Amino acid sequence: MPKKKRKKSFKKKLISFFLKVSIVGIIFLIGFFYSIKAGLFGELPTEKTLSNIENSQATALLSDSGENIGFLYRTYRSNVAYEDLPKHLVDALVATEDVRFFEHSGIDYRSLVRVLVKTVILQDRSGGGGSTLSQQLVKNLFPREYSNKFELLIIKIKEALIAQKLESIYSKEELLTLYLNTVSFPDNTFGIEAAARTFFNKPVNKLDLDEAAILVGSLKATYTYNPRIFPENSIDRRDIVLSQMRKYKKISEEEYKSAKSKAIELNYTPMKADQGVAPYFREQIRKKLIKWADEYESETGEEIDIYGDGLKIFTTLNKDMQIYAEAAMKSHMKALQKSFETNWGNQAPWKKKAIYEEIIKRTHHYRALKIQGKSEAEIEKILNEKKKMQFFDWSGSEVKTMSVIDSIQLALKTLQSGFVAMEPGSGAVKTWIGGIDYEYFKYDHVAQSRRQVGSTFKPIVYMAALENGVDPCDYFPAQAVAYENLEGWKPTNSDNEDYTHINVTMQEALRKSMNTVSVKIMEEVGISRVIDFAEDLGINSELPEVASLALGTAELSMLELATAYTSFLNSGKSVEPYFINRIESASGDVLYEHKGSNQAEIAFSALHQEMMLKMMQEVVNSGTASRLRWKYKLKNDIAGKTGTTQNNKDGWFVGLLSNLVTVSWTGSDNGSIGFKSTAIGQGANSALPIFGLWLEKLNQDKALNKYTRSRFDELSDNAKRKMDCPPIKEDGFIKKLFNNPDKEKTEKFDEAGKKKDGFFKRIKRILNSKD
Repeated sequence: MPKKKRKKSFKKKLISFFLKVSIVGIIFLIGFFYSIKAGLFGELPTEKTLSNIENSQATALLSDSGENIGFLYRTYRSNVAYEDLPKHLVDALVATEDVRFFEHSGIDYRSLVRVLVKTVILQDRSGGGGSTLSQQLVKNLFPREYSNKFELLIIKIKEALIAQKLESIYSKEELLTLYLNTVSFPDNTFGIEAAARTFFNKPVNKLDLDEAAILVGSLKATYTYNPRIFPENSIDRRDIVLSQMRKYKKISEEEYKSAKSKAIELNYTPMKADQGVAPYFREQIRKKLIKWADEYESETGEEIDIYGDGLKIFTTLNKDMQIYAEAAMKSHMKALQKSFETNWGNQAPWKKKAIYEEIIKRTHHYRALKIQGKSEAEIEKILNEKKKMQFFDWSGSEVKTMSVIDSIQLALKTLQSGFVAMEPGSGAVKTWIGGIDYEYFKYDHVAQSRRQVGSTFKPIVYMAALENGVDPCDYFPAQAVAYENLEGWKPTNSDNEDYTHINVTMQEALRKSMNTVSVKIMEEVGISRVIDFAEDLGINSELPEVASLALGTAELSMLELATAYTSFLNSGKSVEPYFINRIESASGDVLYEHKGSNQAEIAFSALHQEMMLKMMQEVVNSGTASRLRWKYKLKNDIAGKTGTTQNNKDGWFVGLLSNLVTVSWTGSDNGSIGFKSTAIGQGANSALPIFGLWLEKLNQDKALNKYTRSRFDELSDNAKRKMDCPPIKEDGFIKKLFNNPDKEKTEKFDEAGKKKDGFFKRIKRILNSKD
């Protein structure tokens, strides 16, 4: 075959191949597009949902007494009518964000071509985006949730489809109004009315041209162009907006020059959307409602819009108790943070490179610089450059000049806290504090965080011991012991007292939170039995099968710990927490009503319950939690248990009234940072004061007498008899004679976690287990 013919033949085959590939690709894309439209990658909002956006009614969240504690809405609605929007504001928005807004039907194909050619093919980021205002509105109404680029592609196609639907339902003026009522402005301000009042302390219809241009300009990047933090950036962006308005003949040359010549004059009056009572609890309610709405639709076929159907959610939260708890937490944590920093001084771990370096490498700043090929030295220099930043501070939200590394160190040293209270009989949650400030720290330490619980686990070990035949008047050696088969592990007591030749009862060991005895008590029971018993109390987290479990090395959530403790007040039955009493429609129809709590099987006897409660009352009356008596002067019937983990990383306090379980926690989110001093970091000092300050407030509120004046039952004669013994007993003369106090005492911890009893001890166990 001639050379030219072979070339033509190859060329035809190549063209044919690319043509086929293109056809297959087009068919695939069309199929992919219609599969998204058909809902194969997740349902699109129905026409009902989209039609109700304009007239949507926020869902009201109510306390246990019907008081408002907040609302649920798709975004913050300032509810400004189109007639209230100044013409120069609308013109600024359209000229800057979507100049062909009044011409397209939701998708601007000319912009998409520009993005494809300039941004995607030529890799020129100045090409801008192709999203219309309608598509941006969809993004505001239905926030993106994705984990990879493929999911983002699906979301973008969905947004385009929804934008077209919106264009068929609403007029252009209505869409502009919806957009300006829902879009996010700087400082977490949503809606143009809120933004106008926040930054200029005036209603939107009073905004001047330059002020309107400042707010519209900030939409490109709400942090970078925040006029409060970066006025220079804001002015530059404002001038671009004004230039666009002049370009499209929305303002005259004179108006352009006049507006451009003005300096920024803010009258800053913040309106915080994340503030208000019980923000962490409200977020939990939102999550519960999402699940409930799906189940309701499956059962009834009726769609529920939890953000727009005007539901009334009657929650279990007591508003006054919550307000008192938040005030107590803030008062204590402000002082504790200061003590924490002062106590560490120049030795502060958050200033050590070895600690903050790992966190730096996970930041987007570091990764971006690494992709650019910067060396470690160059990256460190850049990350140490100072700039204005906004951050949390106990004196109030502030903007200061600091570097990225400074901000990381600030986050590392910021102590967090959590507090939850629930009724042990019903499981109704009465207070919920997930962190120190929801605006800055969204992570919920009540439900999400799992930390070692320290000595708050000991009552579970001791109750398991009672159930397995250990008597509260049994004596255990208090002396520290090194366990040979546990690599010489030697648990010690925090008070550092010499307990040579000293034996203590279970109740004395709990009162003083003695680690040495707790391990020996668990050894009597067996690790596996303790774990099984903890599971009977509602603990679902995996528990470590190690001797140190007796000291609280288990990692549990605050809510899980509170659930387990409900059994001590609820006849041996733990109860699941619940949050919602009733859900009503906007017209008052009851859609859901709580019918009763899920309670576990009885895990222990009534006799053992009253004895354990008495032991925990002594912890408060004269033990590790006694400051509730001498410092806070509380005369209530209170039982409790303090807890402190290794290196003072976590401080705990479980406080019990006869009809209320509370758990408080404090610590750093970074697991490598604890308190320098046990005196400051122990649970009695770091976590207990929140409970103490809270109960002080409750005692002053007569409406809460049902909790504060509740009493524990008197001990039965049988319990009194079993607990009637001296708390301490010294070794006899013979035992002292043959025991060298200068020689370290060693034992072996049975590998199965259970010591074998002698004949007489087995008989005793059998007799005691029948009580």
